[in-house]
Amino acid sequence: MDTTTLWLTAAAAAGLALAATAAVLLVRVVRARRMLLDAGVPLRDKALFWAAVVYTVSPVDLVPDPVYLDDIGVLLFALRSLRAAAHAVRREPAAKEPEAV
Repeated sequence: MDTTTLWLTAAAAAGLALAATAAVLLVRVVRARRMLLDAGVPLRDKALFWAAVVYTVSPVDLVPDPVYLDDIGVLLFALRSLRAAAHAVRREPAAKEPEAV
């Protein structure tokens, strides 16, 4: 195996790994959104979900599509924000209950 073939194989493997990571994160973002449905989550968080999905599948990116680092970053940001919104919604009813004396 010559050096060029080795580099091309390594680049293809890295590209597949990045694409698989982006796909897994996209699935996790979709699952996180399901937690937020009808939970009184602000429109900003719902819009963030759709923005992340559109950016991931869109051919227009900050970095060309063979490199999915920007897509992964957007999905991680959306996932973190959606999880934080879900935890805030879960904690909110408990904070409104009166304390027992």
